[in-house]
Amino acid sequence: MSFSPITGQAETTIHTSAEGLTHGRVRIPTFDGEIDAYHAVQQGKQGAPVVLVVQEIFGLHEHIQDVCRRLAHAGCFAIAVEHYQRQGDANAYPDVPTLLGELVSKVPDDQVLADLDAAAKWAGQQGGDAARLGVTGYCWGGRITWLYAAHNPACKAGVAWYGKLITGHGPIQTYQPIDIAGKLHAPVLGLYGGQDASIPLDGVEKMQAALAQGGEASKASKIIVYPQANHAFYADYRPNYRAEDAQDAWAQMLAWFKQYL
Repeated sequence: MSFSPITGQAETTIHTSAEGLTHGRVRIPTFDGEIDAYHAVQQGKQGAPVVLVVQEIFGLHEHIQDVCRRLAHAGCFAIAVEHYQRQGDANAYPDVPTLLGELVSKVPDDQVLADLDAAAKWAGQQGGDAARLGVTGYCWGGRITWLYAAHNPACKAGVAWYGKLITGHGPIQTYQPIDIAGKLHAPVLGLYGGQDASIPLDGVEKMQAALAQGGEASKASKIIVYPQANHAFYADYRPNYRAEDAQDAWAQMLAWFKQYL
């Protein structure tokens, strides 16, 4: 069990057993060398759909690894990349504003998308079915989920958890989900909180309107808003966790992946 200096809480409240899984940290080849990642899949299972799991702003910590194990138990080959590796260590920052200003804002979208492509390829080489490729992400990773669904034609489905829609996390992020809403290769399920001040509901409505004007995958996308939920309502190690909404949203995600993968 690790500790988050930013949240001040032990990670994670929920711990998913790795019994029956092949899992752990790995080094995978990417466009400029190797990158750290965590993967989980049922032992001996071949041909599982590959699901890319994109971290929160806090990096590839225990909660995101636990999400990978949860997805593995659900029948997926889950893999999450350490996306900040070139720029720094999220655990080295004392608070969220400093983390955002000194690390997160310096991570280019193109780098992140390329590393996700590399993770999908690696998972396919390890027995996962990369032809059934999905992506899901939380907070920072929720925004990336929308972008990846427009980036990779091989992607079949995405699930974005409370990712920014209209704005990004720094000046080098030159386009946002609203800009590519009509150009998705894969339908995306958005899971959002009605009390999330960082993602106002008028932005959600603008995104829904943009999706409705797009191509087939964009039109098939949908956004669910949990009226009483705040940002990070799925993060069981954080104060905003809402068990009922989190459980429903998880079931919605699994049904989405079952439909499209």
